[in-house]
Amino acid sequence: MRLADPTRPGRFPRCPFHALTGLDCPGCGSLRALHQLTRADVVAAADYNLLLVLVLPVIALVWLRVITGRTARRAPPAWRSPRVVLAVVVLWTVVRNLPVLGDVLGA
Repeated sequence: MRLADPTRPGRFPRCPFHALTGLDCPGCGSLRALHQLTRADVVAAADYNLLLVLVLPVIALVWLRVITGRTARRAPPAWRSPRVVLAVVVLWTVVRNLPVLGDVLGA
């Protein structure tokens, strides 16, 4: 990922959702955010996609716990619900597309 800079136009395809609606989808900016994380620039990564930056450590922790077999402590059932995940993704999509909050939250 460090070899190709996703911030340069024409290197990667545009987001279909953004191309059709002009709005940012929940994943818009994720590739650029991951690219910045490989360069250890957390602030720039959060500017591209804050949700990814916040969720990535949780995903890594869960993944490590599964690999090491440490699954004794589990998240509350509500947090594991697909409805909760969907609600967070929808809420993130709405918030990042609000004109005032979108600029603050890295849309």
